[in-house]
Amino acid sequence: MSTYVLGVSAFYHDSAACLLRDGRIIAAAQEERFTRMKGDARFPRHAVRYCLEEAGIPVSALECLVFYEKPLLKFERLLETYLAFAPSGLTSFLSAMRTWLGGKVWLKTILQRELGAATSTRPSRCPRVLWCEHHESHAASAFYPSPFKSAAILCVDGVGEWATTSAWVGDGATLTPLWDLRFPHSLGLLYSAFTAFTGFGVNSGEYKVMGLAPYGRPRYVQTIYEHLIDIKKDGTFRLNLDYFNYCTGRRMTSAKFEALFDGPPRKPEGQLTQREMDLARSIQDVTEEVMLRLSRGLHAETGAHNLCLAGGVALNCVGNGRILRDKRFRRMWIQPAAGDAGGAVGAALCAWHSLYDHGRSPDGASDAMEVSLLGPRYSNECIEAFLGRAAAPYQRLSDQALVQLVSAELASGKVVAWFQGRMEFGPRALGCRSILGDPRAPTMQSLINMKIKYRESFRPFAPSVLRERVSDYFDLPTDSPYMLLVAPVASGRRLRVAPDDEARWGIDRLKVPRSDIPAVTHVDYSARVQTVDGTTNERFYCLLKAFEARTGCAVLVNTSFNVRNEPIVCSPADAYRCFMRTGLDLLVLENCVLYKIAQTPRPDAGNWQHEFEPD
Repeated sequence: MSTYVLGVSAFYHDSAACLLRDGRIIAAAQEERFTRMKGDARFPRHAVRYCLEEAGIPVSALECLVFYEKPLLKFERLLETYLAFAPSGLTSFLSAMRTWLGGKVWLKTILQRELGAATSTRPSRCPRVLWCEHHESHAASAFYPSPFKSAAILCVDGVGEWATTSAWVGDGATLTPLWDLRFPHSLGLLYSAFTAFTGFGVNSGEYKVMGLAPYGRPRYVQTIYEHLIDIKKDGTFRLNLDYFNYCTGRRMTSAKFEALFDGPPRKPEGQLTQREMDLARSIQDVTEEVMLRLSRGLHAETGAHNLCLAGGVALNCVGNGRILRDKRFRRMWIQPAAGDAGGAVGAALCAWHSLYDHGRSPDGASDAMEVSLLGPRYSNECIEAFLGRAAAPYQRLSDQALVQLVSAELASGKVVAWFQGRMEFGPRALGCRSILGDPRAPTMQSLINMKIKYRESFRPFAPSVLRERVSDYFDLPTDSPYMLLVAPVASGRRLRVAPDDEARWGIDRLKVPRSDIPAVTHVDYSARVQTVDGTTNERFYCLLKAFEARTGCAVLVNTSFNVRNEPIVCSPADAYRCFMRTGLDLLVLENCVLYKIAQTPRPDAGNWQHEFEPD
């Protein structure tokens, strides 16, 4: 009889569920994809229901439910933090206490009740509830699915219970903690402070700061080093808390922070100025330096050949690229759902390997994340039934005819919504819930940003490239299936830029093509690369091959199938709704192809963006 273990992360942001069968990940999903509420922090009822349905089991078949952190330790941190800063932060403290005493302290009861509510039938038995520390969940999510028998593990995020940065060694099925840095000294919270100060949302806008950074100058780097952070040679650090408010209030930064960085924070949705670009560049440079020193220190301490990364800061793919190019470690593996959603994976695997004492046998080549394609899939029959109800004109094609048609439309400049296979787990679209375009078109980036994604014009797009052709386009010596590494565009692809154009700063730099794949080349000649091979996502690989055969280009623009502030689409209904509300030309739902020109316009096409909160 199979053993099922359910991992859950919830009640902070980006809640998720992950199901193991005999130690193998068979399903994982974020709650936001089902509820359409970005970063949904509630108990992941829909994600749990999906996982159980994917396995075909009732709740009573679960051996245990494992939560990704220990609530009493987090409660302890809140109490001790208030006592350390009292009487400052009383209002914030009382608000937190109402939440905790009203329920979070009694989390076991809440989890059991919610688990029962996630299914339509009352379970005959509830599984036992187990707990895993937050950074232990991150470390487990990074190491156990990795292809390595042994590795050093670095986890960097905002904060769990107490830890904000932690180092581990993994060997076989054993995780051993080495050391940690503790709240309030946090690289993740430092980056989030600059995220908030530049007018973006904490826990959702950090990637915007990373994308904005190449437009700026590093003119605040020395100021950050002199006033905000003291970094040691091994990467460990302390923050000067005089400049931050997150210990005692609802704002990230203090008045001293504002005075240090030339005035008040940018208002959300306000105009971006050179100051915000320079702030983004400066904190990005500092963050990369801390990540680099931490990795070097961990290598010197452990002598390990392999490195695993997790925690929200591990989604900083520019920093990841710096570590890779440093070559201290021979190989790296990064958990594709490195943030809190991935904690559900880590919690389940931690229980399987640590509590139930199961071994593991990695092959040194492939990981156990199933290319992160762990979400729901929909058959052609299911899709056709939906399209019939929607009275949406479409044509159904064979696989071969499909890739030929879509590759031709992409080559002609069309923008295609591509929906097939299982939904991705984690923040990146990897060719199953993607928007695709021709990377050779100089205007493709601005077209997709402004008329389809409805987002800031500076935001870069990622290239998906045939694995066997990656070295022809990028200086990347390894696979990057999860789009978590930034690499330079190959020198032979770069275009000569006139001195006047090279001297531009800010958003004006966006107007200058820098390679023969300009739509995926950022202003610093970098790209966030996804490598695609024929064994992991066959249909997407075949599309890339067909596009290469037609155009000679083995790359496609690949961005997530959603609009700004909306979660990535999950269902055919989500996909059709997004398709009809945007400037997309084609929608591919498995083998069904829809042309926008053939559809009847929706009555809500003009005001739908009010549904989503700004991030």
